[in-house]
Amino acid sequence: MHGNQVPDSYVYVTEEGVARHYADGSVEALAWEDVVEVRVDGGADSEVNYILLDRDGQGCVVPSSATDASFLARLRYLPDFDLDRLTSAMASARDGAVVVWRSPEPPSPLPDLEYD
Repeated sequence: MHGNQVPDSYVYVTEEGVARHYADGSVEALAWEDVVEVRVDGGADSEVNYILLDRDGQGCVVPSSATDASFLARLRYLPDFDLDRLTSAMASARDGAVVVWRSPEPPSPLPDLEYD
């Protein structure tokens, strides 16, 4: 008897953020409020990947096979997100990573700290 093959990762999308859990126990997670850039990349296996990044360059890679309507709907809530640009980028993703969205807000400045 052959069981179903276990996928190498699972992706969870919530109102708070997105997380990818790998079979080895590692996790990539990012809160929506921390997302400052969205990229689309063709990937080595010809599957399109969405790459979400925070200000520090840390992020979460989401394979298109693990997405559903809720993921795409949530992307639309990012300020000034352009679905047409996303569609175009997915069509040309074989050419390498394409930035489809950047946060319109500048990075918040570091607070001025006074030392005694």
